[in-house]
Amino acid sequence: MMIKLWFILLLLLLPLFGKAQETSKGSISDSLKEQKTQTTIISEVVIQAAPRNVKLNDGNVVMAVSGNKDFKTSTNLLEVLRRTPGVTIDQEDAIFIGGRVAPAIFINGKPVVMSNQELQAYLRSLSPEMVESIEVNTNPSSKYDAEFKGIIDIKLKKNSNLGWKGSYNGNLYAYKFNSRENTLNLTYNTEKIAYSLQVGYNDGISVYRYNALQRLANTNVMRTKTYQEDQIKVYNIQAGADFRLNDKNRLGLNFRGNFRDLDRMRSASLYTTDQSETQLVFNTENENPMLYSQNNYGITTDYSFQNKGFKINFLGNYLSVKNKQQDDFINRDKPSSELLSYWKSDLVNKIDIYTGQIDASQKIGGADVEAGFKYSQSITNNNIRYDTLSVNNQFLFDSERSNIFSYKEKIFAGYLAYRQKFDKLQINAGIRFENTNSISNAVTVDSIVSRNYQEWLPSFSANYTFNKSNEFSLSYSRKITRPVFSQLNPFRYYFSPLNYSIGNPYLQPSFTSQIKATYRYKNWITSFTIGKEKDVMARYPIYNPKTNVLEFLGSNLPYRNFAALETSFPVKITKWWNTTSQIAGYYNYEFRPYLDQVFALDIYNYEIRLNQVFTLPKGYTVNLFANYESRTGNSLYIIKPRYSVDLSLQKSWLDNKLNTKIGYNNIFDSYDLNLEFRYKQIMDNRFRHRWDNSRFFFSMSYSFGGSKYQAKETQRTEEESRTR
Repeated sequence: MMIKLWFILLLLLLPLFGKAQETSKGSISDSLKEQKTQTTIISEVVIQAAPRNVKLNDGNVVMAVSGNKDFKTSTNLLEVLRRTPGVTIDQEDAIFIGGRVAPAIFINGKPVVMSNQELQAYLRSLSPEMVESIEVNTNPSSKYDAEFKGIIDIKLKKNSNLGWKGSYNGNLYAYKFNSRENTLNLTYNTEKIAYSLQVGYNDGISVYRYNALQRLANTNVMRTKTYQEDQIKVYNIQAGADFRLNDKNRLGLNFRGNFRDLDRMRSASLYTTDQSETQLVFNTENENPMLYSQNNYGITTDYSFQNKGFKINFLGNYLSVKNKQQDDFINRDKPSSELLSYWKSDLVNKIDIYTGQIDASQKIGGADVEAGFKYSQSITNNNIRYDTLSVNNQFLFDSERSNIFSYKEKIFAGYLAYRQKFDKLQINAGIRFENTNSISNAVTVDSIVSRNYQEWLPSFSANYTFNKSNEFSLSYSRKITRPVFSQLNPFRYYFSPLNYSIGNPYLQPSFTSQIKATYRYKNWITSFTIGKEKDVMARYPIYNPKTNVLEFLGSNLPYRNFAALETSFPVKITKWWNTTSQIAGYYNYEFRPYLDQVFALDIYNYEIRLNQVFTLPKGYTVNLFANYESRTGNSLYIIKPRYSVDLSLQKSWLDNKLNTKIGYNNIFDSYDLNLEFRYKQIMDNRFRHRWDNSRFFFSMSYSFGGSKYQAKETQRTEEESRTR
């Protein structure tokens, strides 16, 4: 363990060593002269400004992707985001910004309406060469949905050539088990129509392990071990057409489908002793085979009209998600193999989402005035049936576990925004109104909860550009977070026969107000965010010493205060050695009532990431990426420190048409998630979650087709102009 920690420390100090060597050699000009004659000696390094791959747009970090050396060895867009300043990807590929916010994902300025699984598959299908830039917005204005606490806007590269063009991207991952990702992209452009087609197939095996200890004072001690193996197959297809009707009108259509099959085998053991840990109480093992499928269908239509200073845009989305899941829960006494309990479950879950929005803007003098309306409706129906094996060896309907639950939500929203530039100062202000109407119906327990509420949500930002090297921005926004279906549904989601979570249909939405300041000096970007969230949605554990059941229930906390300080800076040490350092510090204060007490702690944590790129002779690129997360948590649980180190190599062939990458992610297998309950006098509760994300990978992409004849650009929006 000490060797690994020293290795991480060495990785973080290498650029500083280079800088110390540079200052010891005298002036920069002297070092430059010496470097011309001795370019291979490490002591002759020179600290220089790195190429301009990052900029600010209204206070948001915009990162170039295609052609950026920091991302040349990344296999897909998820790996690019993992190295992007201000963005965190956890062990299950969930995306966060600012250390706490799950952002909305936009493609070319438009929100993506996909399920989480479909979105992750789509991001894996995008290679870095297909992406122009990424914009990270950690404080969106009132123009955007109030639920969007953060936005990652992905600008794809446009193919303006006439004719057809294609690319194949393939990734192979290997550790104890293998997995594969395959994507084929085709485009065909005419003067009036641009067609696109993407097909993909992913398959493989993933492994998850879970260990837990739970005990109350003066009660039994329980230890749980779980091993889970998933065999996954994913098919996806996406087809679209962009019609250039004339110089002022455009129409886009997109159809997509995503189909996922999963065969899971989960086995677990529960070893229980008395409080002295000398007497065995029981020792059980359980099996939980599962078959799961998800079918997604989506349609998107996009129409825009632009004439001089007036623009109008319509965006419509429909998403259909159908989940099916069948489980067996078999519980036995381990020493004797005696069957203790056996129940089956059959789940059908259907989600339909409809959205439509209209945005219009008009230039009035030196100002831009924008207004828009949006309507969205989501309908979710969940039916899960449990049958339990009786003493007569017959499966009987289990009314206690079975559940029928539906949730309907309608949101009407409108906004008004103003934007104007006064020399070096740019002002943005807006106000948004949202009305939410929701009905949750727990049919099984005959409980209906109806809500109808409206909120005014203002925003403001100011950006001042001192010169090309210096700019400063300040922004404020108020946001809302509504509880999602899984948080509301009062049915049990089992981790093991005695460990599960339950939703709460009475959860209230939370509201967040925050202020963010950002300063850029050349390539060095620093931001500070401070805010407060009221009615925070959170889960808490309840342990029943009589039944040995550990439940995780949902509730609203009164409030929490938070702050974040983040900085990133690229440094070019030599012509062949570039580094990007990211340092972030976080503060969190939760006011949490729990078990007739109030728990409130000031929690500080930090993250350090270092991305080092080495450009070697003959076109080889080596990337060494290190990430360290300090101890963190909340008012009830401690999350222990963890780190990861990735090493990869990239090389292009055949006039850059063939791109190959090879590497090893999480070399030391050191990115487990370990949690521990803070208050041992109440409960000793410890968890360890482990995923198989330590693995070797090989990636290959090949581009083909294309024409040198370019189509005339009939329309270009202001947003598109800023990306060029």
